[in-house]
Order: sequence, then C-alpha cells, then structure tokens
Amino acid sequence: MKNKMQGFTLIELMIVVAIVAILAAVAYPSYQESVRKTNRSDGMTTMLDLAQQMERCYTAYGAYNNVNCPTASVTSPEGHYTVSVEAQATTFTITGTPLSASQQKDAKCEKLSITNTGKKTASGSLGDACW
Repeated sequence: MKNKMQGFTLIELMIVVAIVAILAAVAYPSYQESVRKTNRSDGMTTMLDLAQQMERCYTAYGAYNNVNCPTASVTSPEGHYTVSVEAQATTFTITGTPLSASQQKDAKCEKLSITNTGKKTASGSLGDACW
C-alpha cells in the first residue's frame, strides 16, 4: 500500500504568496488614498466651521478683523491640519495646511483654502476638485 502524503507543495505555496503579493500591491495604495481623503475632510470641516464663525462676526461687528473674531491658528480636531485665518475688514481667507505625516504626503491636495465669498481652492494635482 502507498502512503499518501498530505500538505502543500512548494509550487502551490509560491503561487499563493504571489497572489497575496499582487493583491497587496493593488489594495494598499488604494487604502492609503482613502485614508488621506478621509483625513482631508477633518481639515475641511474645521475650515468651514471657522468660515461660519467669521460670518457671524461680520454680522455682529461689521468687520471680519474685529478683535472678537477668531484669528489664531487652530489644529483640526483629529490633528491632520493647521488652519489659519487672514482677515481684513471686508475679506478673509482661511487656509488649511497639512500637519500629520500622512497628509503631508498628499500631493493631490496639498493646501486648502476658502474665502469670504465661498470660493474654495486647493494646491496640488487635483486642484479645486479636492473640495
């Protein structure tokens, strides 16, 4: 009687390793891009919140650069962006600069900004499509 050997051959094992490597090579960059896009919303939310505060200040005080209006740089709640405000009497620009290491590698949407007119811009290869 023949003894039947059980287990995997080296070839079968190498095929499985190759398939897993190919899947990982495709999935990991896609995952990282998804994480960057999610982190981008952290900065955008903070910027839109500051824009609303600036509009309330303008309504209350008649100027964006009143001492009661927010002008200090803030860090987004999850710590991915530093958001700063440049305010004059009738205009303001809010800029979001990547702070975390993962967002600093985001070449598609490097810096985000929004103005008092609601114009949203971004530097990077995607440009204004980042918003």
